[in-house]
Amino acid sequence: MCGICGAAWTDPARAVGRDELAAMVARIEHRGPDDSGTRIDEHSALGFRRLSIVDLSGGHQPLSNEDGTVWTVFNGEIYNFPALRHRLEARGHTLRSSGDTEVLVHLYEDEGLSMFRLLRGMFALAIWDAPRHRLVLGRDRLGQKPLVYRHDSGRIAFASELKALMTLPEADLPRRLDPLALDRYLAYGYINHPSTILEGVYKLPPAHYAVWQEGHLELTRYWDPDWDREIDRSPEEDAEELRATLDQAVREQMVADVPLGAFLSGGVDSSIIVGLMQRASDRPVKTFSIGFGDPAFDETRYAEMVAQAMGTEHHAFTVEPRAWETLPALAEQFDEPFADSSALPTWHVARETRRHVTVALTGDAGDELFGGYDRYRAVALADRLDRLPAGLRGFLGGPLARAWPTSVRAKTRMRQVRRMLEGIDQGLEARYLRWVGMFDETARASLYSDDFLEHLARSAARSPDEADPASILARAFAVAPKRDPVTRASIVDLLTYLPGDLLVKVDLASMGHSLECRSPFLDHRVVELALAMPIRRKLRLRGGRSKVVLKEAFADLLPPEILRRRKMGFGVPIDRWFRGELKEELRAVLLDPVALNRGLFRPEAVEALIDEHVGSRRDHAYRLWSLLMLELWFRHHMDRRSGGV
Repeated sequence: MCGICGAAWTDPARAVGRDELAAMVARIEHRGPDDSGTRIDEHSALGFRRLSIVDLSGGHQPLSNEDGTVWTVFNGEIYNFPALRHRLEARGHTLRSSGDTEVLVHLYEDEGLSMFRLLRGMFALAIWDAPRHRLVLGRDRLGQKPLVYRHDSGRIAFASELKALMTLPEADLPRRLDPLALDRYLAYGYINHPSTILEGVYKLPPAHYAVWQEGHLELTRYWDPDWDREIDRSPEEDAEELRATLDQAVREQMVADVPLGAFLSGGVDSSIIVGLMQRASDRPVKTFSIGFGDPAFDETRYAEMVAQAMGTEHHAFTVEPRAWETLPALAEQFDEPFADSSALPTWHVARETRRHVTVALTGDAGDELFGGYDRYRAVALADRLDRLPAGLRGFLGGPLARAWPTSVRAKTRMRQVRRMLEGIDQGLEARYLRWVGMFDETARASLYSDDFLEHLARSAARSPDEADPASILARAFAVAPKRDPVTRASIVDLLTYLPGDLLVKVDLASMGHSLECRSPFLDHRVVELALAMPIRRKLRLRGGRSKVVLKEAFADLLPPEILRRRKMGFGVPIDRWFRGELKEELRAVLLDPVALNRGLFRPEAVEALIDEHVGSRRDHAYRLWSLLMLELWFRHHMDRRSGGV
């Protein structure tokens, strides 16, 4: 695991010098504390930080082919590199190292841009083809490893993290807030690709490569499965293939020359990964979990149950409200506004895990692939209710929803039912945005200042196709028009929520502590297998069963209580914290004159959100968290460099 950065240019006046490249490399030292390297020629600059995982004595980057005409810097792991290496050696290539990086330059020589379809793993990479004066950027299929870039006349600059690009002079990287990106952030709680919070800076989308040559940039999608394809096999056949495919992915991802462990929440997904790891290991697997004093958010007893049943070496930690002390470090590491509060426990468990191991496997993507979220059951139920007369649906989504008893607590069944009812009289895309969103359109409009609304309107006029945050979900829903609503919703999450939120959280929180996280469920063979399964293999409304095929395939690994328990989620009790231990800190940040004078929000609207929440009239915990993390982002990434916004 590493951090990469660099640039290529046509105009010598736009060249990146050694000091600029060194500053970019230094800014991502946390991604690779073990080694660093740079290379500059008359048209390119490549920088690298290394976290040594495989081939500890070799693997120095930037790395080239035999004659030094093709160079690469690479972040990630290619799990099938041994097979690719044998293939290249059979074709006459000479490889000097034993790791996966050198495979990339020789594979590029043989396959050109078709190389990406042969890679199995998680990666973000750059290849400099000196004879062609061509820079190639590439990112893995699901978006596990990040890559951002800025392209303008005469130059392209790229990096693993936005903060590395922000070391460039402001003339080369203007610190201009993108109003449409901010609007999407408040809608979803994160900023989805290809946008970043800064105008003119973009994320390379998952499953894409980009070619920059002679000042021109072109992006191409290299992996686009048939999302509408459904294979109807027997339950036994699906379970057997799933067992074999996931087991192979776990074994491949256990290859490392450093200590290795796993995150263990006590949920089905992480428990299966740990069980397969323990089955493949000749010693107890090191497992790690984190909990809270609030039992509604604490899963540690389930993690301990799994650890005891599987014989792992288990470590558990607890996070309390003093986690407020962690927020500055969290805001510094997350170089865009990021409102997923589970980044806080992820940060802590990554820090504690790194004290024991360098690599940790996770259960990420099990919910998206096998119907694990409660909202998928809501989608299935809503699909049935759609067959009711329009007037009855209007009653359910209107008077009944308003009269339905709720709670000021974030995690209650009554609250979930009301949230579902509130969207029941809308179409699939609109109701799903309501269920997954943070601030809806009305709430955002009432929050924004008049000046910002005007700024937002001007940006929307320049980019009408990107003006509405709902267009992100609409495009994702459109890729599989023939599938059932639940499968379509899960595909939407694979294309939006997973790369925009969950994988960002895990990458930045883990790499902030120089910990590599690997996700066997994100092996694209597992993903394609799960996508092709009918929804009845995963979700059954009767009995409230989810992840059916997953639980049946691995029933022999899991304690019965784990198989039966409902999903809890990896959340934080911020609703309670903001009414108690942290309410004064919340007010101090959001109502500080510096925050109010940014000109984005109406001060009275922000104060009303705080008062309603603290007074237990409504639950605004997640909305307030999103505003808090936005303000902390300004302070750590904009104010220090530009003197304010």
